[in-house]
Amino acid sequence: MDDEADELPENEGEKRSALIQSVSIAARFLNLLAQSDRALALGELAKRAGTGRSTAHRYMQTLVREKLVTQDPASGCYDLGPAALGIGISALRRINPVETAGREMNALAARIGASCGVAIWTERGPTLVRWARSASFSLSTVALGDILPLDNSACGLVFQAHLPAERVAAVRKLQPAAFRGTRPDAAALQSIRKAGGAELNEHLFSALTGKAAPVFDAQGEVCCVVTIVSFVATAESEQHFPLLIEAARRASAESGGA
Repeated sequence: MDDEADELPENEGEKRSALIQSVSIAARFLNLLAQSDRALALGELAKRAGTGRSTAHRYMQTLVREKLVTQDPASGCYDLGPAALGIGISALRRINPVETAGREMNALAARIGASCGVAIWTERGPTLVRWARSASFSLSTVALGDILPLDNSACGLVFQAHLPAERVAAVRKLQPAAFRGTRPDAAALQSIRKAGGAELNEHLFSALTGKAAPVFDAQGEVCCVVTIVSFVATAESEQHFPLLIEAARRASAESGGA
């Protein structure tokens, strides 16, 4: 079946095409302001958008009228307006980071030989709330609902690297001694933050590796952790750790985080 635009008279199709292009350009300007940490002058906006100054001025004035953009009367610079901020806040209210991360893990489990999951922080420690098994990796040492070791799991280490010390200390008192293990020092936690995640190879089980990475919310706080379990050899050949880090970054971006 032909597209609806193809059924319109030629001039109507051209009008619709121009309208779609206009929306695309307006969205480009809004995205530039959203990605900037400051208000932008007209010339800078035009340069970043790849348009002329007159085009940028026309679009910005339209966006100002719609309250999607504000213009400082003194400097003439543009920034996001109240309507744009309202849209952003409404979008954030609809976001469920765990569901977002869960979709990423389901997709990853379908691509690689690993079981993939999502853990949240509870009063007893990291707890698996999503778990997807791969068709090419059926062996698993954990299951949905399991509480993971604080010091002897990649998830536990990642949470420790990003949560306040007092929250970690409270859980440490409740977990069994075998779960606590050796407490990571400040250098180890900094290394995890720098690497974007943690991995433990053959730590508790021979030939297996566990990897984890944080997902951040709009306030820059860790809201959940994505994790995978697989064979060490498979993880190396399929590059599981970089894939997990990238999946965590996508989930953070969709959740409003960095």
